[in-house]
Amino acid sequence: MQYIVYDLEFTVLRNRQYMADILEIGAIKLSDDSGQLNMIDLFHTHVRPTAFRAITPLTTAFTGITQEQVDAAPSFSEAVEAFRQWIDDEPHYMCSWGPDDKQQLIRHCTMHEIGLEWIQNHNDIQLSFTRLQGSEYHQRWGLKRALAAKEIHFIGSHHNALDDAFNTAKLFKHIFPHITLEQNNAAAEQRFTTSLVYTTGHEKNNPFGQLAELFRVAT
Repeated sequence: MQYIVYDLEFTVLRNRQYMADILEIGAIKLSDDSGQLNMIDLFHTHVRPTAFRAITPLTTAFTGITQEQVDAAPSFSEAVEAFRQWIDDEPHYMCSWGPDDKQQLIRHCTMHEIGLEWIQNHNDIQLSFTRLQGSEYHQRWGLKRALAAKEIHFIGSHHNALDDAFNTAKLFKHIFPHITLEQNNAAAEQRFTTSLVYTTGHEKNNPFGQLAELFRVAT
């Protein structure tokens, strides 16, 4: 069995009525074929935005992604096709930190008329970790805090898709023996609704709460 731990980064928009473009996909592939969970491969690509071709200075400040990087990147359809081929047809679980990446991935695939059958056995590692700590759904742990609690050092830059995927994969390996993964398929599920606001203990409620200071500085 293979386990795909992935992370997405998005355009930062002031007007939340518009859907943010996916600008980056990072993923780690793990396998338990050897009797234990091991990282065996990685995937990374930037994505050329569709709705807003010019990315905002706030986006670059938050994610580190530049206009030059996305201008040279494949389209979303091309990037997702490369991602799907990298995952291949073997049975797999897809895992992300929090619910938002899955919701946005489904929305983008639907908008670009890409089938959802490959988004299968999706699990929210943040929720699994939160439940292990005895916390409630609305008290989700942030990734850095969760790593620190398990004495796992965060490597790289936060809000870099590959770095966040790698650090999530390290935590996933740690809790893997203690969680039960769900089996599901996005193609068979009802349309998702987005709920971006939830508490993360001592951290801000909104996953994009760190943008508040950037907005203040920019105005």
